[in-house]
Amino acid sequence: MTTDRQHQEQDVVALILKDHRRMEELFRRMRSVESDRKDALMKFSALLIAHGEAEESEVYGALKRFKNVDAEEVEHGTEEHAEGNEALLALLEVDEVGSDAWDSRLEDLVKAVSHHLDEEERTILNAARENVPDERRAELGVAFLQERERQLAADCGSVDNVRAVVGR
Repeated sequence: MTTDRQHQEQDVVALILKDHRRMEELFRRMRSVESDRKDALMKFSALLIAHGEAEESEVYGALKRFKNVDAEEVEHGTEEHAEGNEALLALLEVDEVGSDAWDSRLEDLVKAVSHHLDEEERTILNAARENVPDERRAELGVAFLQERERQLAADCGSVDNVRAVVGR
């Protein structure tokens, strides 16, 4: 028997939001000359790819089957993942951390991903909160975490893998 606390810890919406807040924190580190910006980028790269791949393979398809979850918004989320991945690859390909190219491509990445996080939270995740039962959200959370961990263990944030995900 699962408790309400276990449901909360596994709730796919809560897990996705936790990743979103971590991405925002890594953006702050990538901007700061006082941080190890390259390390923050590598952590961000792994998280963004693992998160997006897990959402697409384990969550988005299931959510589209629920009444009152807008399938077009879910499809749009997939398109925005692709845009974020392309912006990530452009930043990963910059040689010098803190250069003008770095700053410009970091700004592009922040814009693409922040836009997606905002839109996903307002549309897809709110629809999931209102229309997907707690039990199902917990099941999706377990599947999301398993795929996310599988991606992370496979070094999904490497430049070569990001190129493969982007299709270059």
